[in-house]
Amino acid sequence: MAQPLPFVLDVPETPGDQSQEPSPYDESEVHDSFHQLIREAQEGLELQQRARGAAGSGPHTLSGSEDTRSTATLRILASMPSRTIGRSRGAIISQYYNRTVQLRRRSSRPLLGNLVRSARPSLRMYDLELDPRAQEEEEKQSLLVKELQSLAVAQRDHMLRGMPLSLAEKRSLREKSRTPRGKWRDQRDHGGVCSCCGWLRYACVLTLHSLGLALLSSLQALTPWRYALKRIGGQFGSSVLSYFLFLKTLLAFNVLLLLLLLAFIVGPQAAFPPALPGPVPVCTGLELLTGAGCFAHTVMYYGHYSNATLNQPCGGALEGGRCSPRVGGLPYNMPLAYLFTVGVGFFITCITLVYSMAHSFGESYRVGSTSGIHAITVFCSWDYKVTQKRAARLQQDSIRTRLKELLAEWQLRQSPRSVCRRLRQAATLGLVWLLCLGTALGCAVAVHVFSEFTIQSPEAAGQEASLLVLPLVVGLLNLGAPYLCRILAALEPQDSPVLEVYVAICRNLILKLAVLGTLCYHWLGRRVGVLQGQCWEDLVGQELYRFLVMDFVLMLLDTLFGELVWRIISEKKLKRRRKPEFDIARNVLELIYGQTLTWLGVLFSPLLPAVQIIKLLLVFYIKKTSLLANCQAPRRPWLASHMSTVFLTLLCFPAFLGAAVFLCYAVWQVKPSDICGPFRTLDTMYEAGRVWVRHLEAAGPRVSWLPWVHRYLVENTFFVFLVSALLLAVIYLNIQVVRGQRKVICLLKEQISNEGEDKIFLINKLHSIYEKKEREERSRRCPPNHYGPSLDGDVRLPLLV
Repeated sequence: MAQPLPFVLDVPETPGDQSQEPSPYDESEVHDSFHQLIREAQEGLELQQRARGAAGSGPHTLSGSEDTRSTATLRILASMPSRTIGRSRGAIISQYYNRTVQLRRRSSRPLLGNLVRSARPSLRMYDLELDPRAQEEEEKQSLLVKELQSLAVAQRDHMLRGMPLSLAEKRSLREKSRTPRGKWRDQRDHGGVCSCCGWLRYACVLTLHSLGLALLSSLQALTPWRYALKRIGGQFGSSVLSYFLFLKTLLAFNVLLLLLLLAFIVGPQAAFPPALPGPVPVCTGLELLTGAGCFAHTVMYYGHYSNATLNQPCGGALEGGRCSPRVGGLPYNMPLAYLFTVGVGFFITCITLVYSMAHSFGESYRVGSTSGIHAITVFCSWDYKVTQKRAARLQQDSIRTRLKELLAEWQLRQSPRSVCRRLRQAATLGLVWLLCLGTALGCAVAVHVFSEFTIQSPEAAGQEASLLVLPLVVGLLNLGAPYLCRILAALEPQDSPVLEVYVAICRNLILKLAVLGTLCYHWLGRRVGVLQGQCWEDLVGQELYRFLVMDFVLMLLDTLFGELVWRIISEKKLKRRRKPEFDIARNVLELIYGQTLTWLGVLFSPLLPAVQIIKLLLVFYIKKTSLLANCQAPRRPWLASHMSTVFLTLLCFPAFLGAAVFLCYAVWQVKPSDICGPFRTLDTMYEAGRVWVRHLEAAGPRVSWLPWVHRYLVENTFFVFLVSALLLAVIYLNIQVVRGQRKVICLLKEQISNEGEDKIFLINKLHSIYEKKEREERSRRCPPNHYGPSLDGDVRLPLLV
C-alpha cells in the first residue's frame, strides 16, 4: 500500500508560535508573500488529498475527480489577474501601517535576515479568509491611527488618499488621526512662536482649501440647466438629451456674436446717436410682432447707423452725409467698423463651430471607445461621490436608460433581415422619398408665388398687420409639411430608430433649404429691384425679425396643441396611457431654421442675435416643461452617441455656409441704399474697405503697411486659396491620423483577444499533460491484467478508469 504523502509546507513552528504576534517590521514581507503562501497551501492540500485518496481506495482508483488540475495548472491560474486573491481590509490597513513605520523609523529598521525564522507566521495563524477577525482589525487600525498622527499633515493626507479603502473609512481614519485641540493648545503653550506659526499656517491652508472647494462647487452649480439636463437624460435617454445640448450650444454661439456686435457697432452708435429724419412713431405693442413702427428708428436695424466718423457729434452734414472729423480726435469709422465686425463675428463663429464639431466628433467617434460594452456600464458607471438622494435617483435612472439603449442596439445588430424584406423596404422607401420631395418642391413654389403677390400689392404693405401674412404662411408650411412627412414615414417601418431619425432629419432639412433658398432670392433679388429709392435693408431686417418671431409663436402653439391637448385627449377620452413621443428631427430642424434666420439677418439687424437668445431661453423652458409633463420616453430606446456631431454638421454646412454665401453676395454684389445706412453713396458695401485704404495711403508712410496688408492678404485671391488649401490639408491629416489610430486600436484589441485564447490553450495543455502523467503513474503502480485467469480460476473483468 502506498504511503500517504506529507503535507509539505516548509514552515517550522515553535511552541510559542500559537501566541506570538509577528513584529511590525516583517508584516510587509508577510503580506508581500501572501500570494506565495496561498499557492503553497493549494499545493499541500492537493498532495494531501491525493495521498488520502490513494490510501483509502487502493491502487485501482484515481485520487480526486477527473477535473482535478495539476499543481502547475493551479500556479498559472493563481498568477492570472482575474484569479488573484484580493487583499482584505485588515491587510490593507496593516500594509499602510508598515509604510508609516518605514517613514518614521527608516534609519532604525532591522534587516529581515537578522530575524528568527519563527517570525514568519504560519498558515495556522493566518487563515485563508479574506476578512480577519474584528479584534485584530481594530488593533491594526489603532496602530495605523497612531502612526498617522506622528506624520506631517501633507504626508498624512497623501497616505490616506492612496489607501484603497472606501470614502467612509478614509474619512473615519482622518477624523481619528486629526490632532485634538487640547494637544494643539499644549503645543502652542510649550512650543513658543514656531508652534504658533505652524498652527496658524495649518489653519490658513485648511481655510483656503475649504474656500476653494466651496468656490468650485458654486461654479459647477452656476452651470446653466445642470440639474435639468441630468433629469432629462435620466428619464428620456441620450436621444432627447442631445436636442437640449444642441440648444445650449446655439445659445453660446449667439451670446458670443452678440457681445462683438454690442462692443463695436451698437455701443458706439448708441453713444453718438444720429439726428432722426422725422418724428418718432408711437409704439402700439404690435411692434413686438412686426418689428416695424417705433423699432424702425433704433439701433435695431441697419438704417439707423450713420456713415460718419464717430469721434464727435455731427455739427453739420457735408456732401454725401459725411461728418468732418475734429483735428486731433480719435476717429472711429462706422462703415469700416460695421463691415469688419460682422466679418470678424462670422469668422469667429466659423472657427468656434468647426472646433465644436471636431470636439464632438472626437467624443462620439473616440478611438478605442467603450460604447456598447455592457460590463463597463454595469460596473463602472456609478459615481460614488453622490450623496444626495435626488442625485442618486437621477444617476440610477440614467444608468437604467443607458442599459436599455445598449441592449436595444445589441438586439438590433443581432436581428437578421431577409432579401425579400430588404427589397420591400427599398421600394417603400423610394416611394416615400418621392412624395416628400414633391412636398418640399410644392412648399417652395407656394412661398415663391405668395412672395411675388406681396411685392405686387404695395397697398397691403402699408398696414402693419398685413406684414405678418408672408411669415405666417411660411411658418404654417414649415409646421405642416413635417407632419405630412411623418405620416408618410409610418408606411416605411425602419428596423433602426437611429436611421428613422436620420431620414426624418434629411427630409425636413430639404424642406427648410427649399423654403430658405426661395426667401433669399425674394430678399436679394426681387426686393432690391423693386424697392429702389427706399431703405430696403431695413425692410429685409424687419421681415427676418417677423419670420423669427412667427416661428416662435407657431412653435408655442404646436407644443400646446400637439403635445398637451393630445395627451389630455389620449388620457381622458381614449383612456390610453400612451403619451406622445418627443419628435427630435422636427424640433432640431426648427432650431437650425431659426439660427439660419439669425445669421441671415445679422447684416441688416445687428440686434437679431439678442432676439434669438431670448427665444432660445423661452424655448428651453417651454420644451422642458412640456417634455416632463406631456411626453414619454421613446418606446424603442436607442443610443444617440453621434447625434450631437450630426446636429453640428448640419448647422455648419447647410446653415452657416449658406448664410455666409448670402452675406458675401450682399456685401460684394448688391448696391446699398442711397438714403440710409453706413454704406450710402457707395456702390457696394465692400468698397468701404477700399475707401479706408485710400485714406491710409494719404495719411503718410507710418501706416503704409496697412494698405499693403489689405491689398495682398485681403483682396488677393491666391492667399485665400492658400489658406483654404492649408485648412483642408490639416483636416485631411487629422482624418488620416484618426484612421491610423483606429487601425492600431483594432490590432491591439485583436492581440488582447489572442492572448486570452493563448492562456486558455496553455491551461488546457497543462491539464492534458497532468492527466497523461497520472495515467502513467497509475499504470506503473498497477500493471494491466486483461481477462487473465486469477489464482483461484476466476476471470478478471477489465478495469474501468
